[in-house]
Amino acid sequence: MILYPAIDLKGGACVRLVRGEMASATVFNTDPAAQARHFAEAGFSWLHVVDLDGAFAGHSVNGEAVRAIRQAIDLKIQLGGGIRDRAAIDNWLELGIDRVVLGTAALRDPTLVREAGAAYPGQVAVAIDARDGHVAVEGWAKTSDIGAIALAQRFADAGVAALVYTDIGRPLRRPAGHRLRRRRWARRYRGIAGIRERRRRRGDLRPRALRRPPRRARRVAPG
Repeated sequence: MILYPAIDLKGGACVRLVRGEMASATVFNTDPAAQARHFAEAGFSWLHVVDLDGAFAGHSVNGEAVRAIRQAIDLKIQLGGGIRDRAAIDNWLELGIDRVVLGTAALRDPTLVREAGAAYPGQVAVAIDARDGHVAVEGWAKTSDIGAIALAQRFADAGVAALVYTDIGRPLRRPAGHRLRRRRWARRYRGIAGIRERRRRRGDLRPRALRRPPRRARRVAPG
């Protein structure tokens, strides 16, 4: 299993949202590059970065912060948010981003996804952000009539590297991707599930393998 720590960018800072609502954003670090270095020092191999402002605007807004993150770490980076055309895809991959994540574009321009997937094998992923089972787009501001499973099926043979699935309607204690993995066709994908874990709130963001094992629970006699 690969764990993907995430940096969501808003106004040049690292923020955390509650149920995908931009108005709920709370800043937890004003230096994205420093936060990225923290994740690198913790032993992660990948970093997931989202330009939240870009997702609303339809184009890169926090590009300076993304470039600072890229320069600060050697981790592999996958980037989403506001990547809606081939020029943006080309630009980010040329700047050293390892994988681009297409969300709104996947719903509205599936041809772009197929063409980019063919041009950049292993470097294009599709984001499926679901609210009550339906795909949310434009920074989660709008919910479409398309179901998450239906959208995933559209790209079963498109050559995308991964599906990045997030259930934004409720906090999660286990990977949301289990809904997709139940489908036999979905096994050809590399699945990445978005998880909001209580462990983050405690500040322990290291991979489980790097943390001290929990103490063995004592057995309590019944009655």
